[in-house]
Amino acid sequence: MLQGTPILVLKEGTERERGRGATANNIAAARAVADAVRSTLGPRGMDKMLVDSMGDITITNDGVTILKEVDVEHPAAKMLVEVAKTQDQQCGDGTTTAVVLAGELLKRSEYLLEQNVHPTVITRGFQLAVQEARRLLEADIGTPVKADDEAILRDCANTAMGSKGVVGSRESLADIAVRAVRRIAEERGGKMICDVDQIKVEKRHGGTVADTELIEGIVLDKERGHPRMPGEVANAKIALLNSALEIKKTEIEGKINIKSPNQIQGFLDEEDKTFRRMVEQIKASGANVVVCQKGIDDVVLHYLAKEGIYAVKQVKESDLQKLARATGAKIVTGIKELTPADLGKAAKVDERKVGDDHMTFVTGCSNPRSVSILVRGGTEHVTQEVERSLHDALKVVGSVIEDGVVCPGGGATEIDLAVRLRKWAGTVGGREQLAVEAFAQSLEAVPWALAENGGYDSINTLIELRSAHDGSKANRNVGVNLADGKAADMWKLRVLEPARVKRQALSSAAEVASMVLRIDDIIASKKSSPTPPPGGGHDH
Repeated sequence: MLQGTPILVLKEGTERERGRGATANNIAAARAVADAVRSTLGPRGMDKMLVDSMGDITITNDGVTILKEVDVEHPAAKMLVEVAKTQDQQCGDGTTTAVVLAGELLKRSEYLLEQNVHPTVITRGFQLAVQEARRLLEADIGTPVKADDEAILRDCANTAMGSKGVVGSRESLADIAVRAVRRIAEERGGKMICDVDQIKVEKRHGGTVADTELIEGIVLDKERGHPRMPGEVANAKIALLNSALEIKKTEIEGKINIKSPNQIQGFLDEEDKTFRRMVEQIKASGANVVVCQKGIDDVVLHYLAKEGIYAVKQVKESDLQKLARATGAKIVTGIKELTPADLGKAAKVDERKVGDDHMTFVTGCSNPRSVSILVRGGTEHVTQEVERSLHDALKVVGSVIEDGVVCPGGGATEIDLAVRLRKWAGTVGGREQLAVEAFAQSLEAVPWALAENGGYDSINTLIELRSAHDGSKANRNVGVNLADGKAADMWKLRVLEPARVKRQALSSAAEVASMVLRIDDIIASKKSSPTPPPGGGHDH
């Protein structure tokens, strides 16, 4: 107050919350998000039905999909959604685990804050705990595997899809995922690289999930450009063009004055000649299939059909690049530059009807570096969930091939880390050890939630797991067997996960928890109200 006048630093209507209240508010919001997805964790997790503003329905138990679809308003809660997105981009799997872990870390932090432990001390303790956990993962808990060990790759894909709604067809989908990723894996600079984006997933409802198939080539959701073109081309030589087979419009405004009917005819004839020349150039290169990124004129399609050349137009650029990787073709800009060396090869190109649509299949490529998976299912919701499950499985298999390290699933890794971190906490000293102990306790939330979602007694399961991981007969591979709720060896049950999933989940959960804890002041501007429509917004 200056001579009785209040000084307004912030804009009118700005809300400000500071100190303990701000932290408590943030923690409550983040925990609410974590609790929303907690019940979806594990093979016995429940599904959520999400209805958007348009009335479209999504049924899923994929953590990241749920959080993306739900319109989250609170800023701290949005940070948890980002954790799930990052986990999905990096590993494909473990999104729910990461969010549940972040929520649990914040819940434990609340107790420490009440005991007057400073937020910076807690965050430093969490950082120390994560460093030690990652060291243990690499040194002790993770098991190196060979990139060509198909059985282990299949187990990892199976585990990733275990929590999704495709349990019945899990074996066949896991097999498809492993074959697809091994096709596109390549070695660069002595390291294996698996770019999962090179696998094209097309979904069509109709049939059953068991009809999902891997195509050693590319599927385009386009039909041939003209009904008189051949429906099937054997020994295809494929030209990929990213320019239009049409007469170009001039960039500048131009007028043509025509004085006699002959000139009109000459004009049309010249246009026709240009189109014919295009087709002749394609034929001269030896191509019998043309895939074009832009449009193809109807007259050109007619001439191509006469020559028995199969043509597809308006193909996405990403599909063109995948075709180039699958068939060995080069993408050509101008038709004049097209040579036989630029053509790709495939045993067969044909049009098939899948569901209600006609699609072009390019199959029988000799060494495809890009492949397709055609997903089928009874309804649209089923195909969407299968696609999400496959995405997780493909990413997980890719992670194992790239890193070559797996660790046991079923909460075994988390409980082992918890037991070891508790012992290690005493060596940290200072108040940070309280935060390390809180971190260890938070890790137990994963097996706890798995048992809870399976309908078992979480406390009994946790006690059984702790005793299995501690003492002279400690076995680091013991986790929750969700068939009976008892502790069991996960390697024997073939429940395996890539070490990258665990590593990423630990890091991102600790980072977001630290970020939320360090906020002590929330300054929120007043939301701008929507402007009323002209006319005062009254109904006349």
